[in-house]
Amino acid sequence: MALSAAIPPALAPHLPHIEVPRVRRSIIPGFGLTLGITLAWLSLIVFLPLSALAWKAASMGPHEFAAAALSARAIAAYKVSFGAALVAALVNAVFGTLVAWVLVRYTFPGRRLLSAIVDLPFALPTAVAGIALTTLYAPNGLIGALVAPLGVKIAFTWIGITVALTFVGLPFVVRSIEPVLADLGLDVEEAATTLGATRLQTFNRVIFPAIFPALITGFAMAFARGVGEYGSVIFIAGNMPYHTEIAPLLIVTQLEQYDYNGASAIAVVLLLASFSLLVLLNLYQALVASRGGRGE
Repeated sequence: MALSAAIPPALAPHLPHIEVPRVRRSIIPGFGLTLGITLAWLSLIVFLPLSALAWKAASMGPHEFAAAALSARAIAAYKVSFGAALVAALVNAVFGTLVAWVLVRYTFPGRRLLSAIVDLPFALPTAVAGIALTTLYAPNGLIGALVAPLGVKIAFTWIGITVALTFVGLPFVVRSIEPVLADLGLDVEEAATTLGATRLQTFNRVIFPAIFPALITGFAMAFARGVGEYGSVIFIAGNMPYHTEIAPLLIVTQLEQYDYNGASAIAVVLLLASFSLLVLLNLYQALVASRGGRGE
């Protein structure tokens, strides 16, 4: 029997009004089911392959692992991969911020086309990008031929690797900063100007602190992508051991020689480096969130 039917009509106007809370039904099933599906999917796609890699490396003895992961050739490959990825991420941090600023702050013909071009490294196969960059920056290429008389060689050198990693890492910085700039709005800059701030002061004290967490995020993702990049680099790198050989290429070389232990050891080093960077990034984001979004 309903509660309203049990109350006499004469007493109903004198009773306090009680609102019965309505249960919000979620479109997606409950937490337990969705969490189980999430963990199962992540385990199948991410955790199991990485666990297999870690298990293969763990089956090696400490001396065998150190000999493979810290050999002279491997260390030289680490220097090339990490060094070029760091330089490329720093370049993208500067010019990616500029590109994001232009796309957000200005309206001009071809703006949507320029925004689509920024995402091109995401959609373009990396091997196609590598061939295009090699053709462009080779000594007989369009740009390589211009700088060759100056004694500058881009393709098949450390510079060419940095160019390729800059190409693939640019979207990470631009797309990380773009929404923050869009939310910031022009009124904040106008308020700083009315208070007597110069353009440089407005950028240093208002804009840069607001976009700094997003800039760090884009920088870290571009760096992590550069460390593991393979397809766009192998054509322009030259692949000379101890000089222009990247760590992912060394892994493939070890696999072709059926040295699975050596390939696993080098892969674990790259995995630990990338994972550590992402953990630090998440800790920094949590710290920024606890401070109310301020990156100081």
